[in-house]
Amino acid sequence: MSSNPVKVILYRWAGAWGPLRVNTPSGECSLTVDVIKDTFSNELADIPVELETHDWLSKWWRPLIFGGWHAPIVIVGNRVVSQGHALNRGVLTEAVIGEYVKSTELSSTHLFGKENCPHCVRAKGYLEKAHIDYEYHDVIKEPRSLYEMLGRVKPVVGSKTPITVPQIWFKGEYVGGANELQDIVKRPIKANPDRGQCSLSPAGNIIT
Repeated sequence: MSSNPVKVILYRWAGAWGPLRVNTPSGECSLTVDVIKDTFSNELADIPVELETHDWLSKWWRPLIFGGWHAPIVIVGNRVVSQGHALNRGVLTEAVIGEYVKSTELSSTHLFGKENCPHCVRAKGYLEKAHIDYEYHDVIKEPRSLYEMLGRVKPVVGSKTPITVPQIWFKGEYVGGANELQDIVKRPIKANPDRGQCSLSPAGNIIT
């Protein structure tokens, strides 16, 4: 699903205020610009993003309303995600994906999991035996997948609910974990106490 670009605003140490003038951005500002551009090209390659850059000294009052006062200041979705030092790309990735998922929906079948999770293996088996195409996202090996999973499931289950794996969307609809998926695909399984409880139960595989 298409969406409006996620706007990233950077206030760099440059510009003019009264007699004070800065023509050359600081080294940390230059690093931040490089981090932003490289993250856009890699972790965020298929997410619509837009960078807006301002000279902080010329417009220092604008980021103040968001709590930004120390350049370089990076704002995503009306929230300061970094200021006063070079940007951490993981922080940027998490913030941009958090905004992106607010305006998009999953339209096919997706399974977010990790390779050493028996419930994830079980869920994959249900889909494969039912000949259902799906996209698998490894939340341990792919930080972006972790941020997307959390951004999509937290509004559904609540911010205080521990998030476990797998988390599954079936044909665009959120279904939950492996047991919920089993009910949908109608593939009965033999009880096995070694499997533990449902992945959404308090005793499930909580990501640590």
